[in-house]
Amino acid sequence: MRHSEYKPGDLVIYTVTKQSPHPGPRARGIQPSEGGEDYAYVVDKFWMVLEVVSGDQLLLATRRGKRRTVLVTDPMLRKAGWWQRLRYRNRFPGRELLTENTPQGD
Repeated sequence: MRHSEYKPGDLVIYTVTKQSPHPGPRARGIQPSEGGEDYAYVVDKFWMVLEVVSGDQLLLATRRGKRRTVLVTDPMLRKAGWWQRLRYRNRFPGRELLTENTPQGD
């Protein structure tokens, strides 16, 4: 997607690659390591676009308010479709994050 296709308030899904000895219930694509002590897997994260930053980057926020900057061209990033927005509505950040992020005028 081009940078102009994202705007503040858009809900996105970012697929994160993880590795641990105990994958959680939301882990998918689980692959054991050669030694069998760890597992590699992916987990979907449900974030909101706070700002489109120059240089084709997006400032994203988690439900708990953590921030992360990613490239628009990152293959792990995708816009949430209507079904994902409905199905995972409790896992996306609330719209109040947008008002917290905007500077207040005097």
